[in-house]
Amino acid sequence: MLTTRDLVRIALFAALIAVMGLIPKFDLPFTAGVPVTAQTLGVMLAGLMLGPRRGVLAVLLFLFVVAMGAPVLSGGRGGLGVFFGPTIGFLIGWVAGAWACGAAFERLHVWLPSRRFLAALIACWVGGIVVIYAFGVPGIALRTELTLPKAAMASIIFLPGDILKSLIAAWLVARLGGSR
Repeated sequence: MLTTRDLVRIALFAALIAVMGLIPKFDLPFTAGVPVTAQTLGVMLAGLMLGPRRGVLAVLLFLFVVAMGAPVLSGGRGGLGVFFGPTIGFLIGWVAGAWACGAAFERLHVWLPSRRFLAALIACWVGGIVVIYAFGVPGIALRTELTLPKAAMASIIFLPGDILKSLIAAWLVARLGGSR
């Protein structure tokens, strides 16, 4: 059962992901139409700060708003059409990634209680990078003419930015706290 506090936090993190869409996207010609955005940081934070279940609900709420046509994806994109483009794998991966970040952080924080930053960083790498890419790369391959290995190679360009986002998310969680 979700409390009023849970609902407010879920809505807050959905809004945070949307606000991060205001940061300009970078389109690179060799990324098969998938832009570099800041919104993955919001997904990581939702999982870390809210936990796996509420983090997923925040991302699902955000994606529902996108589906309704709100231009809250980076670059002012929104509507059902974005779910049929090369970003579909990453959008679906955000749901799984938020869950994985939250679940990994909850478990790692028990093993590393005095190392909150390290626990959050590893959780971000697992959920915010590995899991999201596990959905995103096949999504690129399915929606473009790229083979799976070529889609993976095209996605490597996102890795430095995602590592930076994971460092920022871990730092924030170490300072502010996270799911308990």
